[in-house]
Amino acid sequence: MRNDVPLMLFAAGFGKRMGALTEHQPKPLVQVAGKALVDHALEVADAATIMRRVINLHYRGQQLADHLAGRDILLSWERDQILETGGGLKAALPLLGSGPLLILNTDAIWTGQNPLTQLMQAWDDTRMDALLLTLPADRARSATGRSDFVITPPMPGPIRWAKGDPGHLYLGAQMVHPRILDGFDEPVFSFHGPWTKAISAGRAFAIEHAGDWCDVGHPQGIALAEHLLDRAKADV
Repeated sequence: MRNDVPLMLFAAGFGKRMGALTEHQPKPLVQVAGKALVDHALEVADAATIMRRVINLHYRGQQLADHLAGRDILLSWERDQILETGGGLKAALPLLGSGPLLILNTDAIWTGQNPLTQLMQAWDDTRMDALLLTLPADRARSATGRSDFVITPPMPGPIRWAKGDPGHLYLGAQMVHPRILDGFDEPVFSFHGPWTKAISAGRAFAIEHAGDWCDVGHPQGIALAEHLLDRAKADV
């Protein structure tokens, strides 16, 4: 059975950390284990039976649009400029609707439980404006090594900015209600402001991903991600 929660896929960025790999193609078309990153993300959506999917495009966007041609995916073009995460979501809302929605970055590889399913199962619209999927920073395969948030247990627990404290890394998957963008009227803005507003209101929460994850925002992430996928296959 397909669910009616829509999904926003972020895919508009320049992918500068990938170096020569994104000189002539957008980052979502970078191959991992013989498959484009965006196709890995769409497999996650398939497994979670997501029906409505929207993807934003900017850098070399026509290549990505051509790659997705013939699939049931709505395109949110950012032709003049990249709108960042908050602005990109706001621009896509006419395609996504007015209710809670899922967000997934297209530059990561997941194993274990489906990240989108985990978010939907933990979502509580009465007390949440944002629910983020995380891992302890010392377990996350990321180039940054940073902590983004500290989570107050039990999970799902409210979050605060880590500000240098050990904590959890945001993995690029979340569920939000569009009201989190209320009051943000500029066309270009990141999610930092909406998250800060939700944190102040006690309506930003997080859970831990039940599985592994690898950031493929940098070239070294490709080999790490392929190793992760090989290990997951061996465990089946």
